[in-house]
Amino acid sequence: MAAGLTLRMHRPPFFQGLDERWMAWMNGGSGGAATGLADALDRLGGPMGLIFPIALIGCLCVYGRWRSGIFVFVSTVLANVVVVLPLKRLVDRPRPPHPWVLVNDGSFPSGQVFGATTLVIVIAVVAFPLRARRWWWPAGGVYIAAMMWSRTWLHAQWFSDTVAGVLAGAGTCLLVWLAFEPLLRAEAVRAVADRLWE
Repeated sequence: MAAGLTLRMHRPPFFQGLDERWMAWMNGGSGGAATGLADALDRLGGPMGLIFPIALIGCLCVYGRWRSGIFVFVSTVLANVVVVLPLKRLVDRPRPPHPWVLVNDGSFPSGQVFGATTLVIVIAVVAFPLRARRWWWPAGGVYIAAMMWSRTWLHAQWFSDTVAGVLAGAGTCLLVWLAFEPLLRAEAVRAVADRLWE
């Protein structure tokens, strides 16, 4: 949020030099295997990216875990509308020149990185027991880093936009998790007692 306010007040921001150096490193050409991978991640993080959270919500509800389903919906779908879109409109940062993919207005923060971050956290919460999460975090971190790389490789966002996406996604999801913790704990107790449908 502070970085967003800095962008709003100062044009260009003090970290623009770092962003431009990073973008110069990402100038590998718009063809090849790297761009193919970045395009696939772009599609996965775009509107198609809603398919997995919605499928996860459906599976959770089928098994009687509607509390977890609501947590996933609020963290991954609703938060994107309530947090990312207003931030983009408030900050109104121009995107890098000549993006290689179709983009809308507002570069800060990265909505795709925000979505990747919230998805990694909600999967950890609803799909893995506490001890198994330590194996999930490195895999999730690789996915988030790949999404950050994809956005900058495609010249769709500045590096600082992707960092802001991670921070906003993690902060939002952790706050939602804190709010839902009593419901999720009650659901876990019911699951152990085989009383999810009561």
